[in-house]
Amino acid sequence: MRSFAGGGLPSDDVIVQALRAGDEAMFAALLDTWSRGMLRVARSYVSTDHSAEEVVQDTWLAVIGGIDGFEGRSSVKTWIFRIVVNMAKKRGVRERRTLPWSAFDGDGGNAADQHLDPVPPGGWTDPPAAWPTPEGEALASEVRGLIGEVLARLPLRQRIVITLRDVEGCTSDEVCEILKISAANQRVLLHRARVAVRGWLADYFESVGQPD
Repeated sequence: MRSFAGGGLPSDDVIVQALRAGDEAMFAALLDTWSRGMLRVARSYVSTDHSAEEVVQDTWLAVIGGIDGFEGRSSVKTWIFRIVVNMAKKRGVRERRTLPWSAFDGDGGNAADQHLDPVPPGGWTDPPAAWPTPEGEALASEVRGLIGEVLARLPLRQRIVITLRDVEGCTSDEVCEILKISAANQRVLLHRARVAVRGWLADYFESVGQPD
């Protein structure tokens, strides 16, 4: 199997060429690198984990079917995550037509988002401030679960922006391209999300006696 130096992915040109050639090792590397983040993004729009998994599966099928037409106007990652968002939005709309309104929260998200997978250790690539480092494995696990819960409390647009920026490590330009929003809108949504998340986490650390 193909191996990549430093465990990272090669350049977009290499990725595209490999996918067009049917390189299974390259496809597997992309699956390993991006699928979990794609699931988190899809889960922000749909009502169940199963729906999110289907969205991701459909996205990868679309990537395979559309790679010959990829023109390189954005990065491969941005292109793929844009497909995820589009498919998840459509799936979410279909679900809202068939599920009772009580299944969804007021901003167009859903109550089931409270069960989002916790953010893995080190997942926050661009935190809003220096948060306390929990001591002990049990507390660390609790904090990871809390982060998933507080993200689920955010309005959908704020949640998806902070997920892409601070969990998936996308740049502001990439987020604007993925979500088709302006830079100013992205900044406002990210700021509001970070302030809310920081406040909820500060309340938690205060309650468990952690220093600021």
